[in-house]
Amino acid sequence: MRRIALAISSFFSIIAQPEFAARVAQLRDGVSAPPVPPAPVAEPPVSAPAPVAPVWQAPPETAALQLLGLLQREARFVDFIEQDVAAFSDADIGGAARVVHEGCRKVLREHFTLASVRTEAEGSRITLPAGFDASAVRVTGNVVGQPPFTGTLVHQGWRVTDSRLPQLAQGHDARVLAAAEVEL
Repeated sequence: MRRIALAISSFFSIIAQPEFAARVAQLRDGVSAPPVPPAPVAEPPVSAPAPVAPVWQAPPETAALQLLGLLQREARFVDFIEQDVAAFSDADIGGAARVVHEGCRKVLREHFTLASVRTEAEGSRITLPAGFDASAVRVTGNVVGQPPFTGTLVHQGWRVTDSRLPQLAQGHDARVLAAAEVEL
Protein backbone atom coordinates (compact mmCIF):
# COMPACT_ATOMS: atom_id res chain seq x y z
CA MET A 1 0.00 0.00 0.00
CA ARG A 2 2.88 2.40 0.75
CA ARG A 3 4.22 1.90 -2.79
CA ILE A 4 0.83 2.72 -4.27
CA ALA A 5 0.64 5.96 -2.25
CA LEU A 6 4.23 6.80 -3.30
CA ALA A 7 3.42 6.13 -6.97
CA ILE A 8 0.34 8.33 -6.91
CA SER A 9 2.08 11.22 -5.15
CA SER A 10 5.10 10.87 -7.48
CA PHE A 11 2.81 10.93 -10.52
CA PHE A 12 1.33 14.29 -9.52
CA SER A 13 4.77 15.68 -8.59
CA ILE A 14 6.16 14.66 -12.01
CA ILE A 15 3.29 16.48 -13.73
CA ALA A 16 3.54 19.64 -11.59
CA GLN A 17 7.34 19.94 -11.11
CA PRO A 18 9.61 19.72 -14.20
CA GLU A 19 12.80 19.50 -12.08
CA PHE A 20 11.39 16.55 -10.16
CA ALA A 21 10.36 14.87 -13.43
CA ALA A 22 13.91 15.26 -14.81
CA ARG A 23 15.46 13.71 -11.70
CA VAL A 24 13.00 10.76 -11.84
CA ALA A 25 13.86 10.22 -15.53
CA GLN A 26 17.59 10.20 -14.73
CA LEU A 27 16.99 7.77 -11.87
CA ARG A 28 14.92 5.52 -14.15
CA ASP A 29 17.66 5.59 -16.84
CA GLY A 30 20.33 4.68 -14.30
CA VAL A 31 22.10 8.02 -14.51
CA SER A 32 23.22 9.25 -11.14
CA ALA A 33 22.02 12.76 -10.64
CA PRO A 34 24.12 15.27 -8.77
CA PRO A 35 22.81 15.97 -5.30
CA VAL A 36 20.19 18.65 -5.28
CA PRO A 37 21.16 21.54 -3.00
CA PRO A 38 18.48 22.42 -0.52
CA ALA A 39 16.33 25.37 -1.48
CA PRO A 40 17.35 28.55 0.31
CA VAL A 41 15.09 29.36 3.19
CA ALA A 42 13.82 32.89 3.02
CA GLU A 43 13.94 34.56 6.39
CA PRO A 44 10.67 36.16 7.36
CA PRO A 45 10.70 39.92 7.68
CA VAL A 46 11.22 41.14 11.20
CA SER A 47 8.14 42.76 12.61
CA ALA A 48 6.45 43.27 15.91
CA PRO A 49 4.99 40.06 17.31
CA ALA A 50 1.30 39.68 16.66
CA PRO A 51 -0.92 39.56 19.72
CA VAL A 52 -1.51 36.01 20.84
CA ALA A 53 -5.14 34.98 20.99
CA PRO A 54 -6.02 32.96 24.08
CA VAL A 55 -6.28 29.23 23.51
CA TRP A 56 -9.46 27.84 25.00
CA GLN A 57 -8.82 24.69 26.92
CA ALA A 58 -11.53 22.55 28.36
CA PRO A 59 -10.62 21.35 31.84
CA PRO A 60 -10.38 17.60 32.19
CA GLU A 61 -13.89 16.32 32.88
CA THR A 62 -12.65 13.86 35.49
CA ALA A 63 -11.12 16.63 37.65
CA ALA A 64 -14.35 18.64 37.56
CA LEU A 65 -16.41 15.59 38.50
CA GLN A 66 -13.93 14.68 41.21
CA LEU A 67 -14.21 18.17 42.73
CA LEU A 68 -18.00 17.98 42.59
CA GLY A 69 -17.83 14.58 44.32
CA LEU A 70 -15.61 16.02 47.08
CA LEU A 71 -18.04 18.92 47.59
CA GLN A 72 -20.91 16.44 47.82
CA ARG A 73 -19.09 14.19 50.28
CA GLU A 74 -17.95 16.96 52.63
CA ALA A 75 -20.76 19.52 52.22
CA ARG A 76 -23.73 17.70 50.65
CA PHE A 77 -23.42 20.44 48.01
CA VAL A 78 -25.41 18.72 45.25
CA ASP A 79 -28.15 17.77 47.73
CA PHE A 80 -28.41 21.40 48.87
CA ILE A 81 -28.49 22.84 45.34
CA GLU A 82 -30.97 20.27 44.06
CA GLN A 83 -33.31 20.72 47.03
CA ASP A 84 -36.41 22.85 46.39
CA VAL A 85 -36.07 25.36 49.22
CA ALA A 86 -39.29 27.29 48.59
CA ALA A 87 -41.14 25.51 51.43
CA PHE A 88 -38.40 26.08 54.03
CA SER A 89 -38.03 29.12 56.28
CA ASP A 90 -35.10 31.49 55.89
CA ALA A 91 -33.77 30.25 59.24
CA ASP A 92 -33.81 26.63 58.02
CA ILE A 93 -32.08 27.59 54.76
CA GLY A 94 -29.51 29.64 56.66
CA GLY A 95 -28.76 26.72 58.97
CA ALA A 96 -28.29 24.38 56.02
CA ALA A 97 -26.17 26.97 54.20
CA ARG A 98 -23.86 27.17 57.22
CA VAL A 99 -23.20 23.40 57.02
CA VAL A 100 -22.68 23.53 53.24
CA HIS A 101 -20.35 26.54 53.60
CA GLU A 102 -18.22 24.81 56.23
CA GLY A 103 -17.88 21.65 54.11
CA CYS A 104 -17.09 23.56 50.91
CA ARG A 105 -14.46 25.62 52.71
CA LYS A 106 -12.88 22.42 54.07
CA VAL A 107 -12.63 20.96 50.53
CA LEU A 108 -11.09 24.13 49.11
CA ARG A 109 -8.50 24.42 51.86
CA GLU A 110 -7.60 20.72 51.75
CA HIS A 111 -7.25 20.43 47.97
CA PHE A 112 -6.30 23.90 46.70
CA THR A 113 -4.02 26.77 47.57
CA LEU A 114 -5.68 30.07 46.66
CA ALA A 115 -4.24 33.56 46.27
CA SER A 116 -5.75 36.91 45.32
CA VAL A 117 -5.29 37.96 41.70
CA ARG A 118 -4.84 41.60 42.79
CA THR A 119 -3.18 42.56 46.07
CA GLU A 120 -4.70 46.04 46.39
CA ALA A 121 -7.59 46.51 48.81
CA GLU A 122 -11.08 46.27 47.37
CA GLY A 123 -12.39 49.80 46.76
CA SER A 124 -8.91 51.06 45.76
CA ARG A 125 -8.36 53.08 42.57
CA ILE A 126 -6.03 51.16 40.24
CA THR A 127 -4.68 51.62 36.72
CA LEU A 128 -4.54 48.72 34.27
CA PRO A 129 -1.68 49.26 31.79
CA ALA A 130 -1.74 48.35 28.12
CA GLY A 131 -1.22 44.60 27.78
CA PHE A 132 -2.82 43.72 31.13
CA ASP A 133 -3.89 40.08 31.53
CA ALA A 134 -7.55 40.09 30.47
CA SER A 135 -7.96 36.51 31.71
CA ALA A 136 -7.06 37.65 35.24
CA VAL A 137 -8.83 41.03 35.29
CA ARG A 138 -12.34 41.67 33.96
CA VAL A 139 -13.07 45.28 33.07
CA THR A 140 -16.72 46.29 33.57
CA GLY A 141 -18.73 49.48 33.32
CA ASN A 142 -18.21 52.09 30.60
CA VAL A 143 -15.29 50.51 28.74
CA VAL A 144 -14.26 52.86 25.93
CA GLY A 145 -10.97 53.14 24.09
CA GLN A 146 -7.69 51.41 24.76
CA PRO A 147 -5.76 50.87 28.02
CA PRO A 148 -4.47 52.20 30.29
CA PHE A 149 -7.77 52.07 32.20
CA THR A 150 -8.27 53.57 35.64
CA GLY A 151 -11.08 52.30 37.84
CA THR A 152 -12.12 50.94 41.21
CA LEU A 153 -11.16 47.41 42.26
CA VAL A 154 -14.50 45.79 43.06
CA HIS A 155 -13.15 42.26 43.71
CA GLN A 156 -9.56 41.04 44.13
CA GLY A 157 -10.22 37.81 42.22
CA TRP A 158 -8.92 34.35 43.03
CA ARG A 159 -6.15 32.27 41.48
CA VAL A 160 -5.30 28.63 42.23
CA THR A 161 -1.58 28.36 42.97
CA ASP A 162 -1.60 24.66 43.84
CA SER A 163 -4.04 21.80 43.31
CA ARG A 164 -3.98 18.54 45.26
CA LEU A 165 -6.82 16.38 44.01
CA PRO A 166 -6.43 12.76 45.10
CA GLN A 167 -5.47 10.08 42.59
CA LEU A 168 -8.42 8.01 41.43
CA ALA A 169 -8.33 4.24 41.48
CA GLN A 170 -8.39 2.59 38.08
CA GLY A 171 -11.94 1.87 37.02
CA HIS A 172 -13.41 4.51 39.36
CA ASP A 173 -16.42 6.17 37.72
CA ALA A 174 -16.01 9.87 38.54
CA ARG A 175 -19.53 10.49 37.20
CA VAL A 176 -20.94 8.88 40.36
CA LEU A 177 -20.75 11.88 42.72
CA ALA A 178 -22.38 10.05 45.60
CA ALA A 179 -23.30 6.39 45.62
CA ALA A 180 -26.92 5.56 46.29
CA GLU A 181 -27.39 4.27 49.81
CA VAL A 182 -29.51 1.25 50.63
CA GLU A 183 -30.04 0.41 54.27
CA LEU A 184 -30.75 -3.25 55.05
